[in-house]
Amino acid sequence: MAETMNIHIRGGRVIDPQNHLDSIEDLFISQGEIVAIGKMPEGFSVDKTIDAENQVVCPGLVDLSVRMREPGLEYKATMKSECAAAAAGGITTCCCPPDTRPIIDNPAMANMLTHRGEEIGLTRVIPIGALTTELGGEMLSDLHALSQAGCIAFSNADMPITNTLVIRRAMEYASSFDLLIILHANDPWLTDDGCMHEGEISTRLGLAGVPEAAETAIVARDLALIEQTGVRAHFARITCARSVDLIVQARERGLKVTADVAIHHLHLTDFDVGSFNTLCHVMPPLRSERDKNHLREAVALGHIQAICSDHQPHEKDAKLAAFSESEPGISGLETLLPLGLKLVDEGIIDMNTLISSVSSEPAAVLGIDAGSLSASSQADICIFDPAAEYLLDESTFLSKGRNTPFSNWPLKGRVSHTIHAGRLVYSVTQV
Repeated sequence: MAETMNIHIRGGRVIDPQNHLDSIEDLFISQGEIVAIGKMPEGFSVDKTIDAENQVVCPGLVDLSVRMREPGLEYKATMKSECAAAAAGGITTCCCPPDTRPIIDNPAMANMLTHRGEEIGLTRVIPIGALTTELGGEMLSDLHALSQAGCIAFSNADMPITNTLVIRRAMEYASSFDLLIILHANDPWLTDDGCMHEGEISTRLGLAGVPEAAETAIVARDLALIEQTGVRAHFARITCARSVDLIVQARERGLKVTADVAIHHLHLTDFDVGSFNTLCHVMPPLRSERDKNHLREAVALGHIQAICSDHQPHEKDAKLAAFSESEPGISGLETLLPLGLKLVDEGIIDMNTLISSVSSEPAAVLGIDAGSLSASSQADICIFDPAAEYLLDESTFLSKGRNTPFSNWPLKGRVSHTIHAGRLVYSVTQV
């Protein structure tokens, strides 16, 4: 594990949306914390200087959904490999969904993941607790005990809770302890055996489709229960324009509800499935051009608070089957930032909105102390060159998962340094 040092980051464009900062400044780190921005503190002794001229210095990224594949699926990836990939992507906080093997439905599993992340030391790993035991959708987990063990939110991962009374009881339980529930809106009966968005393209390809109503019907159901219980709730990986509208209306009524979108849903549509491209097989599925554009607008307006990678690394064979039989998911840790910068380059959002949506806003959703460059805060910092141009080559990924549909895409923006808890955990010179 790298040692903490007194670090001077010199001459970078420091962007900290939480503190409304966007200017050329020097930044100083000591004993794992940010001690000053601007003028060097009196008596500060520099151990290392990082020249950040023409680069952006921002809070370390906070990713709301990262499958580490450990424990249980180490043949796909390990915590060590995926933490290294997170550091290479400027990500200093990773939220791990509860569908590990074993499932995170007990304090021992939560503690194991946290301690394993600390042992690796490249990024903070936060476990999300299972809402129901074994994700079975029937019996509630001991949410309070899981919270005491470090789980800062609770979800049923991609497994549906079909019994409305169970989800109501879960919300009432969580509300009584002011716990955050993360909801995945998917009606299993409407989804059935669907593997892509239901529309003209699924019909042409002869693939079973997933209608928009599979998402919007559950969003409407859950919003009604959120309103009744007063729980803090977050909708994960929203894909449909109508879902966004329902959530915006709920927020206008005062409901404590937020939402995120996966970065690939801001760039790809069902059209990209093309001739059965399994690298575009994701769940929830890629939607229509109209949905994509509405999601982009929602991020720009702040109606969707956060962007995540929805990182799901796979071994090569997982994508070699027929489209409907292939495993869904994209390896996204190392493309989250450059794909976000592509939105900036296209004029969809500005730089501050991007930085906010991948740092301070997801931190605010979780209620954790992260995503800012405030004095005395933990020094989690990403430094990147926004002008660096390259064609994406997945063979350079540090993630064991090379399953990306963005291969050979022209991108701009490359992380040069990542600092976690005052330690330099990644730099281009180390690779």
